[in-house]
Amino acid sequence: MTDPQNPASHHESAADPSLSDAEIEIAPASGHGARRAVLRGLGVVLPPLLTIVVLIWAWSAIENRVLIPVEGGIRYLMVLGFADIRHSVPKDAVLDTSEDVTGAKKRPGFTYQSVTYVPGPTGRHYLPAYVVREVDDHADAFGASSLPPKTAAAYWDRYYQLHYMPRWIVVPVFLILFISLLYFLGRAFTGGIGRWFVSTFDATILRIPIVNKVYGSVKQITDFAFDDRQIEFNRVVAIQYPREGIWSLGFVTGNGMREISEAAGEPMLSVLMPTSPMPMTGFTVTVRRSEAIDLELTIDEAIQFVVSCGVVVPPQQRVESTLKELPSKPASGLSTTART
Repeated sequence: MTDPQNPASHHESAADPSLSDAEIEIAPASGHGARRAVLRGLGVVLPPLLTIVVLIWAWSAIENRVLIPVEGGIRYLMVLGFADIRHSVPKDAVLDTSEDVTGAKKRPGFTYQSVTYVPGPTGRHYLPAYVVREVDDHADAFGASSLPPKTAAAYWDRYYQLHYMPRWIVVPVFLILFISLLYFLGRAFTGGIGRWFVSTFDATILRIPIVNKVYGSVKQITDFAFDDRQIEFNRVVAIQYPREGIWSLGFVTGNGMREISEAAGEPMLSVLMPTSPMPMTGFTVTVRRSEAIDLELTIDEAIQFVVSCGVVVPPQQRVESTLKELPSKPASGLSTTART
């Protein structure tokens, strides 16, 4: 309300409508610009960020499911075959009764063949003092949350990890061996007995209820992404499918069948029509060669277009003009007077 005794408030109320109109005009523009800036920032940041996240997830899966179990198994075999763990004091050993060597009052350590042995954490076994000293001095190398060894075998396990299997050696060796294994498996299963074995294994798994659904879907994805497919895409074309006026992208896979070409009276093309957003599924159509338009697209660019549902358009195919600038075709059935 306006105070009749205060003329300044009267002028302020008179100016309010113009100010509110300006705010209404400016606020949407500034908000729209901020939203576009945020979306552009996400467009720049998300691709490398998601790539890094996927790579980290893949490495974590390989490390937790393959590397760590293999590494632990190798150390277990090393402890089982080479660890110097004694269950009792040898006859020729010299007992050491000093507490500063053993650190325990239950059973003393001893020296045998110039090697000093101390009781393990359980007190039932003996192991060399240098192993205990080395592991205890480098306890931080195993992480702040790691628990101290509970047995003599656990001490030897960490000792082997420190001296013979540090991570900076294990990871490169593991990657070389892992890639080499994949290479030899790929060569072994590409033909002959290997291909028969893979086919038999796939057929057996696909007969198991519930499991066959998951395995079949995963196999389709992996076959499309990693397999050396027999289907070779020659080029990318656009055809009017499923009806005239609707253009769809397809991959040319061959020249079609002879009988179809003879019936049509002209050369035909076999075209794989991928589906969005999963191009590893689709269907095959046979069209006249004259009805297919060759596009200036690589196979990878076409796949990106299909996966993104048309959002990712290659630079050479982008339409820079707005919809208002594009030529429009008048609808059929409208008179010239109605169009004007």
